[in-house]
Amino acid sequence: MIEKIRKRDGRVVGFELGKIENAIYKATCAVKKGDRELAERLASKVSQILRKRFEGRIPTVEDVQDVVENVLIKEGCSDIAKAYILYRRGREEIRKTKAVYGVYDELKLSVNAIKVLERRYLRKDEGGRIVENPEGMFRRVSKAVALADSPYNRKADLGKLGDEFYAAMASLEFLPNSPTLMNAGTDVGQLSACFVLPVEDSMESIFDAVKNAALIHQSGGGTGFSFSRLRPKDDIVKSTGGVASGPVSFMRVFNTATEVIRQGGRRRGANMGILRIDHPDIMEFITAKEHENEFRNFNLSVAVTDEFMEAVMEGGDYGLVNPRTKGVVGRLNARKVFDLIVMMAWKNGEPGLIFLDTINKHNPTPKLGEIEATNPCGEVPLLPYESCNLGSINLSRMSSDGEVDWEKLRKTVDLGVHFLDNVIDVNKYPLSIIEKATKANRKIGLGIMGFADLLVELGIAYNSEEGIKTAEKLMKFIQGRSKESSMGLAEERGVFPNLEGSVYGGEMMLRNATITTIAPTGSISIIANCSSGIEPLFAVSYIRNVLGTELVEINPIFERLAREQGFYSEELMRKIASSGSVQGFDDVPENVRGVFVTAHEIKPEWHIRMQAAFQKHVDNSISKTINFPENSTLDDVEEAFLLAHRLGCKGITVYRYRSRGEQVLDIGCAVCST
Repeated sequence: MIEKIRKRDGRVVGFELGKIENAIYKATCAVKKGDRELAERLASKVSQILRKRFEGRIPTVEDVQDVVENVLIKEGCSDIAKAYILYRRGREEIRKTKAVYGVYDELKLSVNAIKVLERRYLRKDEGGRIVENPEGMFRRVSKAVALADSPYNRKADLGKLGDEFYAAMASLEFLPNSPTLMNAGTDVGQLSACFVLPVEDSMESIFDAVKNAALIHQSGGGTGFSFSRLRPKDDIVKSTGGVASGPVSFMRVFNTATEVIRQGGRRRGANMGILRIDHPDIMEFITAKEHENEFRNFNLSVAVTDEFMEAVMEGGDYGLVNPRTKGVVGRLNARKVFDLIVMMAWKNGEPGLIFLDTINKHNPTPKLGEIEATNPCGEVPLLPYESCNLGSINLSRMSSDGEVDWEKLRKTVDLGVHFLDNVIDVNKYPLSIIEKATKANRKIGLGIMGFADLLVELGIAYNSEEGIKTAEKLMKFIQGRSKESSMGLAEERGVFPNLEGSVYGGEMMLRNATITTIAPTGSISIIANCSSGIEPLFAVSYIRNVLGTELVEINPIFERLAREQGFYSEELMRKIASSGSVQGFDDVPENVRGVFVTAHEIKPEWHIRMQAAFQKHVDNSISKTINFPENSTLDDVEEAFLLAHRLGCKGITVYRYRSRGEQVLDIGCAVCST
């Protein structure tokens, strides 16, 4: 048996016969149903020839691939040989494309992943040249995060732990949030994605918040604000004898500051702006983004109460409260206000809703105060000055032979909790007050991505009762195991300082006040080449706009199944790419069409039920878009809002396809080629 092989970059590594078997197996899938037995037999012949031909020498990757081609041809497998040659040429083209970006990729990531990594994540020198490859990035991050073990255990094997963290990231089984990938092991060192800053009713507080947000954005984090404490427009200002300009006017200052920072940073700063439903300026807030170019650096959500929702159902009025005086200064009809929210959400997707009472019902530290705001995408409700770092398990890597690999998932949950708790300690916080608040509660957000991919692997439709049950089963397992992991860390390192007086009391000795979250995973799901968060597949083929670049993608699982089941053809792929959907294509087996349903083929009710199913077993909240087809009505949006509240969601964001001129995802019109 050949023991070593020389890689294209000159490194000598161990020879793995299994990789040859897999390559030949994929080639058999391209021309007929996969034949694993044939692949193993042919790989064995390749190994025999290599042993004789390279006795005393180390073959290169190209040498091995040449032998594979020759064996396939000599064994009379010309069709398989052709498929293998085409695959080999395709990989060469991919390597050339990656080289254009100045990136050598030993991990065989997708071209789209390399594009994103090159533009945002990989380190560059002062001249803007790439000085790090993806493997180096993961090594940098894993080494830096592992260091947190040392203060708790002087005998900790940091090298071994770093290797474990690296293996999870390099295999794309677990990825932390973007600031961690960007900044771990660098001078910046700010690793958290989510922050909430208070905005009190004074000029000093407002502009302190602007300054602090700028520092956070500069380091790669996003900020959430509640503007509900600001006095309303035209209210008296005693110190000057003038009148207040109101929350919306000050939001413009935050928006402009964010735009300036965006121009100098690696990614656009993001904000969440929240206003209570009973604020006197609520109508102005609801319509603040009526024009598409307004508040481009803000997501907006109205904080609604159970009392307001009851008034909506009864058609009654509710009071508007001046936050300065705490007095009722007017009344509005709840139904009319709700209808305006629905209309604006139908028109362009904003504002969303935050269900304040539901959030605070699950606030783990109620004695510290009520939660008023969330991070920019709504998945992490936080107290003032708290931050949270996130990480996501790639469920598309958590199955085997059509079943969930529960043991692998368990180990990945343990690793994720350990990793994220370490991040809290190695993090360089932008403000000391943020460090103090964060370390007092040690909130983390372990979530998932690739859920839609997993369902496809399991043969389960997203919009089905089995899909809902699978979601609950998965998240219940992750939630339960993550609590056990946090308690295990607490035994070694101590509980979070605010545990006493929290909802856990003495019942659960936890290291972290919150543990689970489901984030949107926009960029890291591109790196992992999987579906985002708990979203369904957007399309079997589509164009993704990232950082001003159009990335054309085709679902890799669909392509693999098409080859394995023998219905793959370039012509069929072109036809599917024109619409993004496989529905209506008789060439695609019915059972495949059934599981490859896309976001706009799923009724909004299923989207909301799926979000609610996950929310049952998530500490924080969930970032999910409730997708609507272009021809949806106002009544459709209204029903979605009411259902989300009724099912216990903590918030809801809707988007009607093409309701904006510019959108992040668009259905492709050509076959994906990379």
